[in-house]
Amino acid sequence: MKTVIYTHPYAGSFNHEILNRLTNSFSKNDEEFEIIDPYSDHFDPVLSEEDLKVYSQGQTNDELVRRYQRKIAASDELVFIFPIWWHNLPAMLKGFLDKTMLSGFAYNEDNGWKGLLTNIKKATVITTSTVTKEYLENDCGNPIQNVFIARTLNDLGIDPQTVNWIHFGQVNTTTDQIREKYLDDLPNLYANK
Repeated sequence: MKTVIYTHPYAGSFNHEILNRLTNSFSKNDEEFEIIDPYSDHFDPVLSEEDLKVYSQGQTNDELVRRYQRKIAASDELVFIFPIWWHNLPAMLKGFLDKTMLSGFAYNEDNGWKGLLTNIKKATVITTSTVTKEYLENDCGNPIQNVFIARTLNDLGIDPQTVNWIHFGQVNTTTDQIREKYLDDLPNLYANK
């Protein structure tokens, strides 16, 4: 089963239309999926003092975190959909990772670091930004490939070789025709990687 982790606050956004197109394609192809949408769940991404009291034991008092963990544990594929803001992940996604990827669930440090999400056999990262993929790669330190995919997901036990990054740049300055073509092509871009 796939779990789509969607982090954008605005239902009228281009990111939301990416979510719609992709999940419609999954439904059409009878592919099982779940959606994690922290914004619509009113998830609090901030680690509080209460959270930190049990954090080192890999525990949480947040029922949403437990629900998100159950969905991820039942999945063999993750699909991330998010905008790139200030050359990086949105705070909501960063906070989701901070609070959900707990010791004993996502990693173990008993004998050196070991990622535990080895049930995830494939991941797709779909991003949008005002800048091109080339700009992110060459002028911004390649934060999605070098940090999110090669470090964060890898440290969770997800092989970077199984991760596909699909980016749509200049989202704010391109034409409606180019946006529509991307949306039409997206199911194939997703399936062929």
